[in-house]
Amino acid sequence: MKKFFQLLTFALMAAPFFVQNLSAAGNPTAIIHTSMGDIKLELYADKAPVSVENFVGYAKSGYYDGTIFHRVISHFMIQGGGFTADMTKKSPGEAIFNEAGNGLSNRRGTIAMARTNDPHSATAQFFINTQDNTNLDFTSEANSRTWGYAVFGKVTGGLEVVDEIRYVETGSNPPYSNVPTVPVVIESVEIISE
Repeated sequence: MKKFFQLLTFALMAAPFFVQNLSAAGNPTAIIHTSMGDIKLELYADKAPVSVENFVGYAKSGYYDGTIFHRVISHFMIQGGGFTADMTKKSPGEAIFNEAGNGLSNRRGTIAMARTNDPHSATAQFFINTQDNTNLDFTSEANSRTWGYAVFGKVTGGLEVVDEIRYVETGSNPPYSNVPTVPVVIESVEIISE
């Protein structure tokens, strides 16, 4: 509980700084360069400043280079940013505050922060919704499920690449399931405007 209040305090104090820095010239644009093609994103720094700053930081540091889309469920989402092609888990930084209450919805083509059952456990992993998943939206702070998953951007180009990825053959790689049998590599994530 103490960690939650520390994260909440940080997020509330830091949000104006991030918004000022990231949205002064509009929302940033990013390109996820994958082994199957490029996915262009608009990142909503105005609505999800902590999540966008987090994603941009990982992208600029090269953290995502060589990671994969390690969880692909065709009628749900494609998730990446945390494992290498041999399914070695990368060591991310600190967890961030869950901004799911920002009014954005987990609609087809949006990108959101992945997390564990702890609402404030998101680090580097993200997912792109392949269909409307409004059941993942924030409804209240009552529990982990109602907290939802923070949307922080949307696909503005390359949705056909997302659709190609969503239909790749998947299998089991214990203890993981829904893993592409041929790795879909995130070659890099480029921030092209801030």
